[in-house]
Amino acid sequence: MTLQEFGHEIWIVDGTSVSVGGFRYLTRMAIIRLTDGALFVWSPTAISDALRAEVDALGVVTFIVAPNGLHDRFIAAWRDAYSDAKVYAAPGLRDRRKDIAFAGELGDASEPGWADHIDQAPMRGNAITTEVVFFHRASGTVLFTDLLQNFPPGWFTGWRALIARLDRMVGPTPQVPQKFRVAFTDRRAARAALQRILVWPTAQVLMAHGTPVRENAKAFLADAFRWLSR
Repeated sequence: MTLQEFGHEIWIVDGTSVSVGGFRYLTRMAIIRLTDGALFVWSPTAISDALRAEVDALGVVTFIVAPNGLHDRFIAAWRDAYSDAKVYAAPGLRDRRKDIAFAGELGDASEPGWADHIDQAPMRGNAITTEVVFFHRASGTVLFTDLLQNFPPGWFTGWRALIARLDRMVGPTPQVPQKFRVAFTDRRAARAALQRILVWPTAQVLMAHGTPVRENAKAFLADAFRWLSR
């Protein structure tokens, strides 16, 4: 786990894989440094002494964010490591993780602590989870957690490979998995968020499970969600 610079004032960490429902998932987190030296930690992966030392060299961990209700596995460990940081939950997560004293729930407006640097848009209307999509202005990066995925060829084998292909988890470009498409039972709510996302001046797209998109990113997003825009 080594920090990799991804753009101006944003770094990523490719963590170890985790098992969910019999499938191994790649993990990735991002750290954004705000102008006052505060660090915004997005979708944290497993923490270690080595990673913590690298993070501490960047600044002070001030905000820890669980961007959807599925990416909370390592939140408690980061809270314990950085007890002064404020932890924010995606909609619905606080009801399930009562062991964590969240500072608040992510909504349509960015919290004052990061509003000058990061925009956000909760994609509501999904029966699986409400994912909050973020946009880091300084680097032009849009951050998706599970709504875009793209696993490398050969990552899944046997029957898992078949299911992954049918679910659009693998392919030439990142896609919205089929299970999440079907789970958008309120597409009007989802489209409202998508309209905000497509207006952002996107230069690159980062996701927790897949290769980042660093060219023609704005056009890529419009194409990836064309099925929802119809």
